[in-house]
Amino acid sequence: MKLLFDQNLSHRLCRALADVFPGSEQVRQAGFDRATDAAIWAFAREQGYTIVTLDADFADIAALHGAPPKVIWLRCGNQPTPFVEHLLRDHLTLVGDFEQDADASCLELY
Repeated sequence: MKLLFDQNLSHRLCRALADVFPGSEQVRQAGFDRATDAAIWAFAREQGYTIVTLDADFADIAALHGAPPKVIWLRCGNQPTPFVEHLLRDHLTLVGDFEQDADASCLELY
């Protein structure tokens, strides 16, 4: 599974999580630093990414349109990058199950 980290998440997560989520990117790295949510959504869908965000915007889009792409909504507020890394690592099984569930479009992690 490839993750696309939203603007408000560090690009350092790509390298920190490369062993479990190879090929992940951050939206600025992908050239979408000034893009609309719709453009990021389309890019993620076309390139096979799961969007990881701290904002409700993509969760709302997922509820409206469904997957793909899938959305992982981090409900932890602004936290240091190591905290976010550990949150995703601590929920690897849940994230894997979410990815395999064809009916699921948004996973909320706390």
